[in-house]
Amino acid sequence: MKKLLSLALALLMMLGATSAVAADFNVWLITMDLMDLHWVSVDEGCRDAVAELAEEGLVINYKWDAPQVGKDDSAQIECMNNAFADGVNLVLLASNGPDTQVATIQELSEAGVQFIYVDSPANFPALATLATNNTNAGETAGQQMLAALTAAGVTEGAIGIVNVNAATTSTQQREDGFRKAFEGTAFELLEVQYGNGNATESQNIAANYITQGVVGIFGTNEGGTVGVGNAIMEAGDSGVVGVGFDKSDAILGLVRDGWLLCTMAQDPYLMGYAGMMSAALVLTGEELEEVSIDTGVQVIDAAAL
Repeated sequence: MKKLLSLALALLMMLGATSAVAADFNVWLITMDLMDLHWVSVDEGCRDAVAELAEEGLVINYKWDAPQVGKDDSAQIECMNNAFADGVNLVLLASNGPDTQVATIQELSEAGVQFIYVDSPANFPALATLATNNTNAGETAGQQMLAALTAAGVTEGAIGIVNVNAATTSTQQREDGFRKAFEGTAFELLEVQYGNGNATESQNIAANYITQGVVGIFGTNEGGTVGVGNAIMEAGDSGVVGVGFDKSDAILGLVRDGWLLCTMAQDPYLMGYAGMMSAALVLTGEELEEVSIDTGVQVIDAAAL
């Protein structure tokens, strides 16, 4: 990441030394929805990068689009087609899933559109991918839960997982990493349940897990984490350890009040900022030195707030 930001700085300096830029470019950010604060932060990073580039003379015509209702494959494909109709040069894409968007990405790529993945890639080559190493981050979440349970004298029991769906690569990787943390222990990881990233659905799932007597629950994204925390709060002093993903006011409040042990905070702002700087490098004829970029994760617990 340091190399990428150094290249971005070099790009700004190069542009600053140039009296004028002959062309401007169209770049779209297409995410899974327009509501999740994670995507709002990605958009903010993109906008700040666009503003910095404009100060140095490089004009990026930027637009953020996504399905009105989250995780709608056909609506996300329509967004990509709309971008193409608008003359887009490059798409920063958070793909709904690994395979459903591939035919459209391939078709637009053959027509000259370039792609960079932010947060969630598809199974089609792109110029770069900027995302959390979700497997490692999921394992970290599991290690945090395991340490808390062990410290409380709990060495066995059932653990529930509230995921988004079976198709989203990023959250599947988080689940895989989380499960890895419990290999070789006496804990039983129950069959995953899917809440579609919806806080209410996820809370219902988590409440059912609590009724089953679990000792811990993992939420793999913002909606899932809020649902897990709310279910634990509703159950009262149940002793269930909740661990989640992403950072929003609701999640931080649940961590601060002790209903969640911690959350894995990604850096969506950096995904957007560095994604846009990467786009600018490519569009001005530079070559990316890094094509798989881990934007990092931070463990946020009550002590950190």
